[in-house]
Amino acid sequence: MKRVAILISGGGSNMVALAQSMRGDHPARVILVASNDPGAAGLARAATLGLPSVAVDHRPFGRDREGFEAAILAPILAARPDIICLAGFMRVLTPAFVARFQGRMLNIHPSLLPKYPGLHTHRRALEAGDAEAGCTVHEVTQILDDGPIFGQARVAIRPDDTPATLAARVLHEEHRLYPAVLRRFASGDRTPLMLT
Repeated sequence: MKRVAILISGGGSNMVALAQSMRGDHPARVILVASNDPGAAGLARAATLGLPSVAVDHRPFGRDREGFEAAILAPILAARPDIICLAGFMRVLTPAFVARFQGRMLNIHPSLLPKYPGLHTHRRALEAGDAEAGCTVHEVTQILDDGPIFGQARVAIRPDDTPATLAARVLHEEHRLYPAVLRRFASGDRTPLMLT
């Protein structure tokens, strides 16, 4: 059974989708939910699900990314995870942190990578006049939103879409895609999964 730590910064809806999928014959289980924001709504949702959680506020560390990472790494390492899932974790990780979990850390990004790495993905897709948007699960590497792709789900862009309406539809697909990819990944299958 693979041990999964999930890192969040906000509401934790992808964390909930992942946790609820890890039941029955699933090859993995959540052993920790960690956040950089003690006020993150996802921490309350983790508690409701009976999941162990920890928060390390990044703000007192200022620009000291290494200091923050050392503080949040202690409880993560104590939980002995096999896999790290970033699920709306809004901190850019240092190369040293990424190297520690190389090949074992996943992220979900709200665009069809390699299009639109970084922020404001839905606005950028609309401004570009794209016909579709979507989400991507990828391996975390030292280059932001650039690792090997393990899965994508596509969403048609409607003429009346706004960034908010598009984001809502993409989020629905994130909740389908991330659990499906994690199940395969935890089983040792890294073949990209393309959902329609």
